[in-house]
Amino acid sequence: MALAEKVVRNAHQVTREDINTLSAHGFSDEQILDIILTAASRSFFSKVTDAVGFRPPDTWLKQTENLLGGDSFRAMMVGRYFRTAEPLL
Repeated sequence: MALAEKVVRNAHQVTREDINTLSAHGFSDEQILDIILTAASRSFFSKVTDAVGFRPPDTWLKQTENLLGGDSFRAMMVGRYFRTAEPLL
């Protein structure tokens, strides 16, 4: 999770040490790349949805919270602000 967060917040600061730490925990190069690509794509998707004012339906939010559980849902939504106004596009 530390590498994923670093990719999202400060991708230019990812170092060989970050990669080596995951390698030392048994992650393959392919798995490490998957972590980086997943974090980057999630960040991209979030920025696009924020820019156009997307807000998921309340029923989806509630179903997702029920599926994941409250703690996981709140962790996933950290820093997320969903507008209550109409989408911009």
